[in-house]
Parts: sequence; C-alpha cells; structure tokens
Amino acid sequence: MTTIKASCPTCGEVELTPPDVSLLVCSSAPLSYYSFSCPTCQVEVRKPADDHIVSLLVSGGVTARVWDVPAEALEAKAGPRLSYDDLLDFALQLGDTDLLAAVAGASVST
Repeated sequence: MTTIKASCPTCGEVELTPPDVSLLVCSSAPLSYYSFSCPTCQVEVRKPADDHIVSLLVSGGVTARVWDVPAEALEAKAGPRLSYDDLLDFALQLGDTDLLAAVAGASVST
C-alpha cells in the first residue's frame, strides 16, 4: 500500500495510508483541502490542497470528494455586518410569532 508523508504541526512528519486522508476538491480551487487525524497525537490536521497536491494525493490512491461552494458564499457583500444585537433581536422575534406554524395548522378546504 502507498505511504503518504504529511506533517502534523505538533508531531512533525507522519506517515499515512490513502484511507487515512480525506481530500475535498472544491469548484473554487482555493477552497480545496485535505485532512487527516495525526496517528501520534490524534489531532485533526487540515491543509490547503492546490492542483499539485490534489494530483499527488489522487495518484497515491486517495479518493477525492468534489463539492461546490454555494454561489452566495462568493458574492460581494455590501452594507454593515450583522451584530450580535441584530442576531439576538432576530432570534427573539422568531420566538414571539410562529407564522409558519399558524399557516401549517390552518385547515385546507377543497
């Protein structure tokens, strides 16, 4: 079986097998990454995976899972950021009225 060498920030260089490594390739290349659980300290390590790293890992037998980043996550954001107070106000309003439950409980006549 292929041996993959990677580095843990705590333990340094470690040896892994393809099933030990998770490779997630994103439709937006800078968001692709690989991860593994360090066999020595059990810390979950996550590192970016550019095209070269993806190619090396796949050729070493690591199965790549492809995922798409939602378009909304890549949109330019305008306006002020939500504050904790905004979020708290929103949560409190959800608790005051339950319009969805009212609509769902309404009888439907045919």
